[in-house]
Amino acid sequence: MRVEHAELSLQGSRDTNQDRVCSAVDDDAALLCACDGMGGHAEGERAAQIVQDTVLERFRNTPRPLLDPLGFLQRSLALAHERVVAFGSHLPIEQRPRATCALCVIQGDSTYWAHVGDSRIYQIRSGAVFERTRDHSHVEQLLREGVIAAADVSAHPMRNYVESCLGGDPMLPEMTLSPRRRVQSGDLLLVCTDGFWSPLADEHIASAFVTLAVPLQATLAALVAQALSRTGETSDNCSVAALRLHD
Repeated sequence: MRVEHAELSLQGSRDTNQDRVCSAVDDDAALLCACDGMGGHAEGERAAQIVQDTVLERFRNTPRPLLDPLGFLQRSLALAHERVVAFGSHLPIEQRPRATCALCVIQGDSTYWAHVGDSRIYQIRSGAVFERTRDHSHVEQLLREGVIAAADVSAHPMRNYVESCLGGDPMLPEMTLSPRRRVQSGDLLLVCTDGFWSPLADEHIASAFVTLAVPLQATLAALVAQALSRTGETSDNCSVAALRLHD
């Protein structure tokens, strides 16, 4: 594969950065990962780090190209969940560390996705959102049911309520595995935490990538700056990783 990839994670106005983003690329496959340690729980930063380390460890130790990409994603999230649960097992269940996660694998002319919580994956084509994940959140459910409109999401009092995550309860959480999707030259795959996508409309994110001549790192830096500026003193950790296919 001939690709361009970049990643960026800023702390915002928070005391610590509990986000983790990474990318891993070789000749046969690529991986993008975004993790967000959940606020209000102990050791969110450590939970996100455990998830990222687990995913990267499995990617490096699994022969590529991946024979079963969706199985790889599912088992990676399950193992990460198991390790975060074990890490927090000494705490009361309501205080145990938790994290959201979005994983994207690209190989050949295909991409495969998995996510838990409200970290997102976007497939952007010709400056528009071609596909994206749907959050495991209360407001996403209300949106799907037509109870609220898209314009109501950012101001909804339960906009930060996540209904599925890694860690906490030992039971395997709800995770969404997206079927194989075709990709083509020029497509952009992006994973991010809610501190990135929440202040920015999907259309705004997508349109920022319409000019292929601008380096990917510069575009990510501009979008992160806009997200942090719009939320000001209440800005969250803001993290994103992206990969553009050239062949």
